[in-house]
Amino acid sequence: MAEAIPQTTTAVPGPSVRAALVAAIAISTFTLVIAIFELSMADWPSGFVLLVIVPLLALLFFGCIVWSATLLVKIRAGGAKFALPFLICALTLAILAYAPLHQIALQQNFYWHRDSRERIVARVEAGELKPNVSYDKSLIALGDRGPSVSVGNDIVVDETDQGTYVLFLTSRGLKHYFTGFLHVPPGSDPKNFFEFKHKPPSQFVRYGERWYFVAN
Repeated sequence: MAEAIPQTTTAVPGPSVRAALVAAIAISTFTLVIAIFELSMADWPSGFVLLVIVPLLALLFFGCIVWSATLLVKIRAGGAKFALPFLICALTLAILAYAPLHQIALQQNFYWHRDSRERIVARVEAGELKPNVSYDKSLIALGDRGPSVSVGNDIVVDETDQGTYVLFLTSRGLKHYFTGFLHVPPGSDPKNFFEFKHKPPSQFVRYGERWYFVAN
């Protein structure tokens, strides 16, 4: 009687979604990072870079959504894992639409640098730091050795009878546009800062005692 020859079967691996998943995560993460830090990159020359990066990134992210949607037809053959790239892109889109990303970034910026900024304010009020930029008598350049607490590491000061206003920039754009955290003298109104003499701030939000986020 002939011996039965054992037969072995090799399982054929199913289609992989790993590459699509990695691509969706990378594109979505980069999109969120740019969205969060877009405000702080609005100064020259980063603002011009954003004029190129943001449209290209928007096209790339839109393409990612469309491409991941085409993977949904593979769910029946490959399983629910093929829905993951599309779900990641959809979640990212929801975050971009509804999450207050700029506010979150500003809050982190304020609390991370608050102690360093208050030490600098104390030095300004004590007369240790004075305007040192020849073309602008209200500007103090902190230099590369100082803590990075303002765009360009420059701060703007306004000495008044009530005390000294100190502005730490979070962005600086064309046509004298800026945003930043303004430290005001006790009992003073941020609208009295000299930059708002001819035009009131487009926004100002209280962040703490004597601290306001302002934009012109």
